[in-house]
Amino acid sequence: MNFTFVRFLIVGLINTFVGLTIMYVLYHLANQSYWLSTFIGNSVGAVVSFILNRSFTFKFNGSIQKSIIKFLLVILCCYFISYHLGTLLVDWSMKEMDYAISFQTDLAILLSTAIYTITNYICQKQFVFRFEENKKQLN
Repeated sequence: MNFTFVRFLIVGLINTFVGLTIMYVLYHLANQSYWLSTFIGNSVGAVVSFILNRSFTFKFNGSIQKSIIKFLLVILCCYFISYHLGTLLVDWSMKEMDYAISFQTDLAILLSTAIYTITNYICQKQFVFRFEENKKQLN
């Protein structure tokens, strides 16, 4: 079993809970737009994610400056790709359903979050918190 992925999922549950809570509060209670709500929610979740993934998931000892820059690039790329793709998929799959309009954005947020989680894990592991780079720092 890959315990790095299990730790990533635990961290993901924490930062997803934080991020989704902020997204839905901003979207439903503060009447903010989809993009503003998801961007702010993801930004706060990303801070939680960076701290926990660096120390707990990947136990990374590499350069904090380099990892922050790589982390931000990955987060932004995954965010825009995932949240755009999520809205496209939900819009496409529900275009024939009149009743779906009321919760279509909520579904797009959930689907986009799932896409984001998968793409983010792959990119964090392969690009930001690379085992080889961490191993060099320990020697």
